[in-house]
Amino acid sequence: MSAEAGHEPAGNGPAGNGPAVDERPVRVLDCLGRPCPVPVIELARALLGVEVGQVVEVVSDDPAARLDVPAFCRMRGHDYLGERPHPGGTGLRVRRAPERPREDTCR
Repeated sequence: MSAEAGHEPAGNGPAGNGPAVDERPVRVLDCLGRPCPVPVIELARALLGVEVGQVVEVVSDDPAARLDVPAFCRMRGHDYLGERPHPGGTGLRVRRAPERPREDTCR
């Protein structure tokens, strides 16, 4: 069985530590020229439309997004996969995690 270019077949993860994880985004959100909180709002909407484990990339030129997207991931339990250069801005990759039960803090 051959692997696609740049993609390891399952079972050949980094250093042989389990299956490879596909970090290619299934959706790329163009938030260039849109100030925060728009990139985070668009990310939250997009994550509702993809399956658990799939990756969404937010492309933004707003410096605040580089702080806000990782903070959003920490608060919601999603995996922040990091950033990469993108023409005109930065691509911020997020893997959707399963929904966590919300705690009722207003008791």
